[in-house]
Amino acid sequence: MKMTFFKTLLFAAIISGFGAAAQAADLQGGQQAASSKTIRKPTYVKDYQAIVQVLNMYIDGCKQAKSSIMKPAFSEKATIFSVDAKGKLTGGPIQELFDGIDNPPFRPSPEAQSVIVKVDIVGTAASARIDSNDVSGFSFSDFFQLLKVEGKWTIVSKIYHTHVTP
Repeated sequence: MKMTFFKTLLFAAIISGFGAAAQAADLQGGQQAASSKTIRKPTYVKDYQAIVQVLNMYIDGCKQAKSSIMKPAFSEKATIFSVDAKGKLTGGPIQELFDGIDNPPFRPSPEAQSVIVKVDIVGTAASARIDSNDVSGFSFSDFFQLLKVEGKWTIVSKIYHTHVTP
């Protein structure tokens, strides 16, 4: 019994050692790739800052309940989708967002708080997430897809989740 337990323990230690070594190699390779990419592509910081400016237009438009503030952040071909209370897909052209922002019951929310949770950039494509609280009485998690078109970052799609208010 002792020998079987020892063999099992040894086997587990060896397997976990291989997994840790593989993870370390992957991590190191990923860090090298990321750092060499950063060195060769110094535009990453500028792209990040440009994307944050675009996302801030959206945030400011929500806070002020004015689609005219956020509209420049979106492509004319952009879409918006979500799932309604019945679990059905809802959405379509981005104009639906603008109409919703500009009409009651949507109202200005200067007290609203938003945070850009994540920005992920690969070449001319990016994705971002914004979490917002108390935007016209609602809390949202928004997911954006952006493309760099003719040197300018633009939102091409938005999907979102509306959080249930406690």
